[in-house]
Amino acid sequence: MAVFSRLIPVAASAYALQTIFALVFVPQQNEKYYDLGGAVGWVSTTFLSLYYPALKAKFWDHSLGSFPYLLSFAPRQLLVSAAVGVWAVRLGSFLGMRAMKAGGDSRFDEIKKQPKKFAYYWIAQATWITIVGLPVYFCNVVPSYVHPPLGIRDYLALGIYAGSLLLEVTADRQKSAWREAKNRKEHDEEFISSGLWSISRHPNYVGEIGIWTGIWALSSSSLQSNAYPRGTIAFAAISPLFIYILIRKASGVPPLERAADKKFENNPKYQQYKNTVPVFWPWGSTK
Repeated sequence: MAVFSRLIPVAASAYALQTIFALVFVPQQNEKYYDLGGAVGWVSTTFLSLYYPALKAKFWDHSLGSFPYLLSFAPRQLLVSAAVGVWAVRLGSFLGMRAMKAGGDSRFDEIKKQPKKFAYYWIAQATWITIVGLPVYFCNVVPSYVHPPLGIRDYLALGIYAGSLLLEVTADRQKSAWREAKNRKEHDEEFISSGLWSISRHPNYVGEIGIWTGIWALSSSSLQSNAYPRGTIAFAAISPLFIYILIRKASGVPPLERAADKKFENNPKYQQYKNTVPVFWPWGSTK
């Protein structure tokens, strides 16, 4: 269970950082930096998990003279860390800039006026970082020598990650371009139904689930090694499962679908779109 105990400082850092953000931004009723705060949380916890053994050895055990070079870590550790870093910086900056450009985030129009509820969302963000990041933290908190060499499973996992990231980025850019064209009066469409949005009503979220499935799969060879307790790979699978439930059943798709149903209830074009384009998976159901 030593591996699990090494996750405690990582989780504690996630909650500490988001608490600091809450102390700063909740009194200001400022939600513009919520997603950027999440990105900072992801990068910091990933870095801490990667360097935790060295930090413990130097400052707790006093058995380390100097910190290891970045390239001294196992290739799999570097890959999962880079995967999270690329995703977090891209998504955090995209959502953060969108919020600042729009003058705020409509998700928090009412929430930010309720201090306790707004603070809860910052703590919920720390929980999201802790749970979804499990495959990465598990992979990083053990020494580099226990990780097996990269194999076909890892390359397939990288393919899933890269393809899913491309899907998410493309969907976001298509919607941004559509919105900017609408602002320039180049079209009068009330909702986007072109590009990837013609095969799924939420293609960006499909990409998000694929990203975390790929990261979990990339960590899986290490999590099945003797350095981890039996069942660690299954425990780490909470990551993509949690993301799926969160997006598909809770705070992702359902509120967006309810808002669209209310806004376009008398729009025959939207009703046709809803009845013909799958709600999530391109090959799935429209409901």
